[in-house]
Amino acid sequence: MSGVSLAVAPRTEPDETTTSAPKPQQKPLQQQQQQAAVGGIMGSLRVIELQLVAFIMVFSASGLVPLLDLVFPAFASAYLLALSKLAFPSQGTTRGSQEIFQGGRLFRFYVVLGTAMGLFLPLAYVLGGFARGDEHAVRSATPHLFLLSFQILTENIISGLSLFSPPVRALVPLLYTVRRIFVVLDWIHDVWVNKALPANAQIKDVAWFWFGRGLAVANLAYFSINLFCFLIPRFLPRAFETYFRARDEVHAKEAEDRRPAAANKPQPTDKKAD
Repeated sequence: MSGVSLAVAPRTEPDETTTSAPKPQQKPLQQQQQQAAVGGIMGSLRVIELQLVAFIMVFSASGLVPLLDLVFPAFASAYLLALSKLAFPSQGTTRGSQEIFQGGRLFRFYVVLGTAMGLFLPLAYVLGGFARGDEHAVRSATPHLFLLSFQILTENIISGLSLFSPPVRALVPLLYTVRRIFVVLDWIHDVWVNKALPANAQIKDVAWFWFGRGLAVANLAYFSINLFCFLIPRFLPRAFETYFRARDEVHAKEAEDRRPAAANKPQPTDKKAD
C-alpha cells in the first residue's frame, strides 16, 4: 500500500554490488536464505491482502462509499493507461516484476506496519462497528478501505506486467495516497467532531470510542509521512531514474546497431577528369 508490491518485488536480475567482489561461499548462502524468508513473508502478506480486498469490495458496494470515491479508481486507471501509452511508454527492457526500490529489514518492518495500520486495524474497526451496531464507525472508515483495496489490487496487477513503465507504476501509490489522505481527514472529522461519547458510556464503550479516534489519527500520520518522506522524495525519483537509464541503454544499443550498417554501405568513388 505504500508501494509494497512495487518496492519489494522479487528480484529477477543479480545484484551488481554483490557480484563485483569475491566473498566467502557461506555468506551468499545466508543472504539467499534471508531473502527467501523475507520473500515468503511478503508473498504471504500479499495473499492475505488480496483475500481481504475481495471481502472489502463486497461490503463496500452496499452504499457506504461516496460517489466520488467510487469513480476515482476508474479515473486513476484510465489516467495510468494514458500515461503508459503517451508519456512514459515501456522500453521493453525492464520486466514487470523488477523492483523499483530496494529496502532492508527496517523498510520491510515499515511496510508491515503500514499494512497493519491501514488495512487490518481499519477492517477490524469496521467489522466491530457492524457487530456493535455503530453505523457511524462503519461509514467513517469504509471509504478509506475501499480506496486502499483498489490500490492494492492495482499494484499487484501492474507489478507483473511489462506494459507499464516504472514511472507509471510508481504513480499508483502516489495517486491513491493523495486521495486517501483527504478521505482520512473526513474520517478524523467524523470521529472527532461529529461523534460524541455517550454520557452513560461504559469502559468498553470509552475504549472503542478512543480506538476509532486514535486509528484515524494514526492513519493520517503514517500515510502523510509515507507520501512526503518516501513516495515523493525517494520512490518516484528512483522510478524515473530506472526508466531513463533503460531508455538511454536502448538508444545506445540502437546507435551501435546502426554503425555497422553505415560502415558496410558502399561509398561513392570520385572520378577524376582525364
